[in-house]
Amino acid sequence: NIGSQFIAEEESKEARSRLVMDALRQHFRPEFLNRVDEIIIFDRLSEDDIKQIVEIQLGRLTKRLEQQKITLDLSDSAKELIARDGYDPVYGARPLKRAIQKDILDPLSIDILEGKVHEGQIVRVDAKNGALEFRAR
Repeated sequence: NIGSQFIAEEESKEARSRLVMDALRQHFRPEFLNRVDEIIIFDRLSEDDIKQIVEIQLGRLTKRLEQQKITLDLSDSAKELIARDGYDPVYGARPLKRAIQKDILDPLSIDILEGKVHEGQIVRVDAKNGALEFRAR
């Protein structure tokens, strides 16, 4: 990503934009840049942004489980752990789906297949000692 180092370092949007444009001018010929209609600079996701994405992704998972009549109940500490594990400053929220798959969906699927979680149960997910803990009731 050309100019990405400036996005991480610079506070003001105008300064970031100027530095990225300078980097583009150093990298590309003016003929090419004249053909580009628009240059979009994406800001890094904030902690609140990541938490909102976690809520959206977990909401989708909850709906899928409701089809099997299983209720998923995650504590705030579990959501924070997932947000922390699923965020990467370079890749943003891309690793988040993988973290949800690895940390929640895979273990829960195994519990369902092994008969530890049944239809009609509530699965409570909590964070303890840096790991997720599942309790079905």
